Amino acid sequence: MTQKHILGLLAVAVGLMTLNGCYYERSGATGWAYNETFNGGFERTPYFEQETGPGLIFVEGGTFTMGQVDDDLNYAWDNIPRRTTVSSFYMDETEVTNHFWTEYLAWLQRIYGSSYPEIVERALPDTAAWRNKLAYNEPMVNYYLRHPAYRDYPVVGVSWLQANDFCKWRSDRVNEGILIREGILAHNPDAQIDEEHFTTETYLSGQYQGERIREGLPSYGLNTEFRDVRTEDGVLLPNYRLPTEAEWEFSALGLIGNSLGELVAERKTYPWNGHFVRNGDSRTAGYGSINANFVKGRGDYMGVAGALDDFGDITVDVYAYAPNDYGLYNMAGNVNEWVMDVYRPLSIQDNNEFRPFRGNVYKTKRLDAEGNPVDKYDYVVYSIPGVKEFLATYEKEGNSVGIFTPEDVDLMGNLSSKVTEAEERLKEQRFEEAQTLMQDAMDLIVDSDALAAADLRKGFSNNIDALPGEMQKRNESLEENLNRTNYRIADNTDYLDGDRNSSFDFAAQSAEEDQLKDKRVYNFGGSSLISNRSRVYKGGGWDDRAYYLIPGTRRYLDERQSSASIGFRCAMDRVGTPVPFSGQ
Repeated sequence: MTQKHILGLLAVAVGLMTLNGCYYERSGATGWAYNETFNGGFERTPYFEQETGPGLIFVEGGTFTMGQVDDDLNYAWDNIPRRTTVSSFYMDETEVTNHFWTEYLAWLQRIYGSSYPEIVERALPDTAAWRNKLAYNEPMVNYYLRHPAYRDYPVVGVSWLQANDFCKWRSDRVNEGILIREGILAHNPDAQIDEEHFTTETYLSGQYQGERIREGLPSYGLNTEFRDVRTEDGVLLPNYRLPTEAEWEFSALGLIGNSLGELVAERKTYPWNGHFVRNGDSRTAGYGSINANFVKGRGDYMGVAGALDDFGDITVDVYAYAPNDYGLYNMAGNVNEWVMDVYRPLSIQDNNEFRPFRGNVYKTKRLDAEGNPVDKYDYVVYSIPGVKEFLATYEKEGNSVGIFTPEDVDLMGNLSSKVTEAEERLKEQRFEEAQTLMQDAMDLIVDSDALAAADLRKGFSNNIDALPGEMQKRNESLEENLNRTNYRIADNTDYLDGDRNSSFDFAAQSAEEDQLKDKRVYNFGGSSLISNRSRVYKGGGWDDRAYYLIPGTRRYLDERQSSASIGFRCAMDRVGTPVPFSGQ
């Protein structure tokens, strides 16, 4: 074979390689090359594995029996066993601690403290949750949140709403940290004041104007050299959030340590093996010790002096007890934990077998006339119905005991006028004008010397819907979902799915709609204490008996209320494969 022939064959081989390319360099659909400017610049970014966020433990999902399986001592019958499947996800290793919460408060003070002190006030845990008329608990009221002795103890006195706000804040701080780590954003906290701070949504929508170290990632588009990070890059993590009830119960059981193939060899009563609350393994140093922080019996919170059976009289350090098979600490005892779900005693009757959850309200970004997201909020957004309800309740209760001064009465009258006017503007779709009136009402409170001003300010702050710097959102309408086969008009069992016909307090627009009111299942305040604000909490706390340590037990509380025995931990979605690649 001559040299000419050899060169010719090499040329053909190179040509074929160029034509076919590698699978990751050319589209398998069209054959066009990725990441080439002259082809229009469509990109295929390298992606290998989801990064595990700070504080998280991977929880491999699967099928399990959800619900109470032992004797129902309270005869609640609200958690009948049923088989369900949970996707893989991530869960906090421990409960959120006081230290993490004070870090959150410090950030809020730095960002909003000067312009919107009500935002900081809104995030303060209710330390008075420790108080009891027949007990001396003032040391916990004064010291539990901020004293370093309790730094690594779980935060309590936090409502469901506050827990969700923390998860949102944590998501943004983690993703901001990733972009700083990758050398894309500058680390310049002093520049982030009020609405100018980083959020994941405003960055992805192109509305974050913070300082860049470099413009971003290389762009293969025709008109730009660099671009911001996008969802398609896989650089940013999914949001931190509260776990669903199914996720929480599944991870608490930790059945991964008791399975042989698809056979669950030993059904667990508690997050540990065995049917007892003490360590029954004689081979371990902790043989006979209590496995969780709870109340053994009447008045027995800690055992006998000289032989204490747990590590504290109230809550304990989040690492005080051994973890379950997933590596999660205190999935029983110490504090109860909020989950995402709305409470319904008959949830089992409409339970989805795959990723069950109750409480969906589907939201979407507000768009302008050209179809682009409208500018982020540069003001505090108040829930006008929530503020109106608070004012009415506060005035009614105050009048019943005769505590109001003339200055209080004048202030509340002026506030009611502002809120009523704001309500009218809202009905007319004049959203910004309505919120301006609400801010004027808050200014009246701040400038007032009335004794009731402090209570009124707190009531307003507890009804904040959105903060400056957040994207504008709205609920999806029924009309937007008419052509979707997976979306149906609700049947009056109240799925909280964005359909007003599934809400029992909607304003009837016709005689037919008005008749639906007579078919309501839950009449909150009338025949029931259950509403769309009732949220599930699980796990048992330091002041509970052993019954509540069983993962299947469930209780509920209004999302705006808190307790000295309720905390929370965050979760995160797992995207892609159910099991991480080896080496993760």
